[in-house]
Amino acid sequence: MSTSRFAPSPTGRLHLGHAYSAVLGRRAAGRWLLRIEDLDPGRARPEFVAGITEDLAWLGLQHDGAPLVQSERVSAYAAALDELKRLGLVYPCFCTRADIAASLTAPHGDAGSGYPGTCRGLADDPKRRETTPHSWRLDSATAIARAGMPGWMEADGTTFASDAAQIGDAVLARKDAPSSYHLACVVDDAASDVDLVVRGADLRPSTPVQRLLQVLLGLPEPTYLHHPLVAHDDGRRLAKRDRAPTLQALRDLGQDGRELAQSLALDVLPTGFRFLQP
Repeated sequence: MSTSRFAPSPTGRLHLGHAYSAVLGRRAAGRWLLRIEDLDPGRARPEFVAGITEDLAWLGLQHDGAPLVQSERVSAYAAALDELKRLGLVYPCFCTRADIAASLTAPHGDAGSGYPGTCRGLADDPKRRETTPHSWRLDSATAIARAGMPGWMEADGTTFASDAAQIGDAVLARKDAPSSYHLACVVDDAASDVDLVVRGADLRPSTPVQRLLQVLLGLPEPTYLHHPLVAHDDGRRLAKRDRAPTLQALRDLGQDGRELAQSLALDVLPTGFRFLQP
């Protein structure tokens, strides 16, 4: 029996794309969990957590067990980061976003590298870390030399190879965020025995760095199901920041949630929406 999870961030109400992902996960797994990814203190709101529960109930989707709440698991992420420090696979980065943007526009900057490695190789200075805001970055070159480039398998049997250019020196933690999405995701999937990760195709680029972290931390490898995204008929993706039509709005218009879930399980969208194929 496979285990999957639905892992929304409580930064707004759920929209049709979230509903499709939840329906697919519930359909694909015998055990389906709810995870609240509330590590962004500036945007996460209790009312949106309540909205997630309300929307899932409206769709007729029941998760198994109590929800896992990431803000309650800070010590687990700290332990994983400490292990990566012990292995010499992370380094403190003191660059601001403005510093990174400026370096990428320099004549020798590589706009595709994401981060140019400014702080990589600096001698560790605990006093500076105590007084200066910083993040912890993965030393991807050292990590890949240690673990190789692990690929992954999709639920349909398709295998994907990772590329070093897709990883970069990803941020794993900051002072105002005890864990990045990448680190918290792999730690929580392992803790919950998740062996099938169901999520939108827009998150497929996250998989190489997460697979690398799984190998480095000795965590199990799940199978992945990256599904098509739901978009407006004109091709615009649904996004909270663009005020995509919410499930609450559909409910207020008289839509039946269980009927909607049944249609989504058949890959049938309401009028005005279409799939963006990965």
